[in-house]
Amino acid sequence: MDLLNTLVDKGLRRELPTRDEALAVLATSDDDLLDVVAAAGKVRRHWFGRRVKLNYLVNLKSGLCPEDCSYCSQRLGSEAGILKYTWLKPDEASKAAAAGLAGGAKRVCLVASGRGPTDRDVDRVAGTIKAIKDQNENVEVCACLGLLSDGQAERLREAGADAYNHNLNTSEATYGDITTTHTYADRVDTVQKAHAAGLSACSGLIAGMGESDEDLVDVVFSLRELDPDSVPVNFLIPFEGTPLAKEWNLTPQRCLRILAMVRFVCPDVEVRIAGGREVHLRTMQPLALNLANSIFLGDYLTSEGQAGRADLEMIADAGFEVEGAGEVTLPQHRADVAAAAAGGGCGSHESAGGCGSHEGAGCGTGCGSVCGSHEPAAVPDVNEPRTDLVAVRRRGAGTDLAPNA
Repeated sequence: MDLLNTLVDKGLRRELPTRDEALAVLATSDDDLLDVVAAAGKVRRHWFGRRVKLNYLVNLKSGLCPEDCSYCSQRLGSEAGILKYTWLKPDEASKAAAAGLAGGAKRVCLVASGRGPTDRDVDRVAGTIKAIKDQNENVEVCACLGLLSDGQAERLREAGADAYNHNLNTSEATYGDITTTHTYADRVDTVQKAHAAGLSACSGLIAGMGESDEDLVDVVFSLRELDPDSVPVNFLIPFEGTPLAKEWNLTPQRCLRILAMVRFVCPDVEVRIAGGREVHLRTMQPLALNLANSIFLGDYLTSEGQAGRADLEMIADAGFEVEGAGEVTLPQHRADVAAAAAGGGCGSHESAGGCGSHEGAGCGTGCGSVCGSHEPAAVPDVNEPRTDLVAVRRRGAGTDLAPNA
């Protein structure tokens, strides 16, 4: 297919595709899907080999958010039965992070619900970063705290944060349809503040909120312009009790096309499969590793994810390897720029669409039939909402139960 050959050539040169080319990827047929995956896989392997970076979420403060983001289970007015608790103490957060690091994660994402941190909140997070880094010398720490005020990104950088996440989520044209308590421009401003402070910028999107192909291309092109080092791709989990509870618009094939389009537009960037992969990619998750070079390990912010051990087995079975703590994630040209910015001290919060905020499926939440019975399992209708795959997190941070990692 001439389109795919063109996109591979452009991806290997870091050349931006045209909007029409990006739209054409989303419009490809299921018959052409494996060709699309193979083409985007060439770009992924060129820049990242067969390495998969593991990230681990710690929800420092769950629920209790004054923002009205329609997709979010922690939003103002949410009736989702999620865990709600205020700030974890540094030792509690460090203990939660340790489970993910023991499972192979090299980055910990510290997430807190809310519009944005107060200066006191930044002090809290600074203490938590210190506690984690005192125990784990080589760990990367990404803060995801919402909208930043002047000077806060610099303070986080001084405290030892390596990265800051704040997602654009959707196109500027449709942003007001999903959130009214802050603007798209507010989000762009926060990503730019992170860049300017020397933090590695992390910014992505949410697919499946009823957006058009044009909206998806718009937001990914906007991300390319902002030039974050990592782009998390969330697939909406329609939590009961939120305004988007009935938005079940994704199929595994659609998710793969979206990931391929992101890879072609952002060829040398860490593309992370974030929340919702278990719910929407389902048994196609291993195929998605040919497109993305990064995933979250275990549970998400307010929902359960695939068992951490199953994640590791999936990576190995698909012919990939977990990226080691001593390996540099980004291609050399990007790593050099990031190191220079950090040295100069200049460039999944869920309620604001943070790292992995759109959450995964439960680990073993639906057997289909009684486990151990001789009855054949019912085959699910792929066109029906898979509400059985959505499980609220009841373990890990904010509970007395061991985390899933």
